[in-house]
Amino acid sequence: MISISDLLVDSRIPSNYFASDVYVKGDLELGLLENRRGDRLLALPSTLIEGIYAGLDQETGQASGLVLYNCGRWWGKNFYARFCEELTDYYQAAVADMPMVEFLQCLKQCWVTHGWGKLEFDQAYQNRGFLVLNVTNSPFAKLAQNTTKPSCYLEAGVFSIFFSQLTDRELTCVQTSCESMGADSNIFVLGLAKRMEPVSEWVQDGQDHDAVIAQLCS
Repeated sequence: MISISDLLVDSRIPSNYFASDVYVKGDLELGLLENRRGDRLLALPSTLIEGIYAGLDQETGQASGLVLYNCGRWWGKNFYARFCEELTDYYQAAVADMPMVEFLQCLKQCWVTHGWGKLEFDQAYQNRGFLVLNVTNSPFAKLAQNTTKPSCYLEAGVFSIFFSQLTDRELTCVQTSCESMGADSNIFVLGLAKRMEPVSEWVQDGQDHDAVIAQLCS
């Protein structure tokens, strides 16, 4: 007869590493936030995000989106390294050996736990070479002001470099729908850089997500 102890690995049953109730730990007296490994976490107040938007708009004008996108790529590169390191340590397996379903579930839970909104994946266009990402309740979209175009450039930059490193291909991410403009969610399209070249122009021309996808897949 198999005992319960025989089913355990290192005296534990691995669950989603980024589960909110165990991943974030805090000390109210010291004002510290840490993850389950003891690494420091940083809370961003809404006033800081608003100030970043306002400051970039004043200093760089129309280039603020590009600045945020490049910042997202720089930050996302480090985020990818930490994400893979934490998963490897916890599951005792290289990320490349993890089932893709499990990997994506960890990424989705990571997004929620860090307070960046709810992340979902639409793989309907995967055979055409594109991945659609859907984020709801994004703090970056919520705090954007006076927007007439999609505003989550930071997230787009993170997605572009994260999946570029994951696939070892140079990918570009463009946002096609934004909560700051009254949409139900923020939609991002990810694909090879060369194939994504005209997408930003289509979005700037006011084309919605469905129109962009139709042209990409035509």
